[in-house]
Amino acid sequence: MELILKYFPNLTDDQVLKFKQLESLYQDWNLKINVVSRKDIDELYLRHVLHSLAIAKIIEFKPETKIMDVGTGGGFPGIPLAILFPQCSFHLVDSIAKKLKVVNEVVEGLGLENVKTSHSRVEDVNDTYDFIISRAVAAMPTFVHWIKGKVAKKQNHDLKNGILYLKGGDLSEELQDYKTAEIYNISDYFDEDFFETKKVVHLPIKFKG
Repeated sequence: MELILKYFPNLTDDQVLKFKQLESLYQDWNLKINVVSRKDIDELYLRHVLHSLAIAKIIEFKPETKIMDVGTGGGFPGIPLAILFPQCSFHLVDSIAKKLKVVNEVVEGLGLENVKTSHSRVEDVNDTYDFIISRAVAAMPTFVHWIKGKVAKKQNHDLKNGILYLKGGDLSEELQDYKTAEIYNISDYFDEDFFETKKVVHLPIKFKG
């Protein structure tokens, strides 16, 4: 928890409380339904919560921003960002029911009213969003194909609507066809060794109506 306060010192009391509650909620539910590895549970704040919040170092979502988290797994990056941006709406999507059960229980346990979940493939989601976030669920060309037609037209941020992707390693080959992709090194924002090779990729997606 100190890690979160180190980089986000201006949290409200309610946000601090919710971030604190994450650990016991995940530990409890992970014993029943394993969605996070044992090592990752021990380092939940570093490997999952802070990693998710790296997106918040790239962009401050304005109130009423609509965000979809694709392949949310245990609720990352969606849940930490939903705590940080309570005036934005988050739609967490995953095709694996047991993972979403944990997500739903955590959302309920925290009393997060700005999160909805869907047990479905992203291709079957029929809505548009300002930003689509994810944590390395597929190579970028596959991901772009999945979210076709799901990016909203109206721009409300300096950063253009599109994908915000948490990814690690060398991305030059994967992104060679995306000239507008912007890569941000998370190590520029967070000191911990864990983030040395980790990145946030922003890929603007044009609205196709």
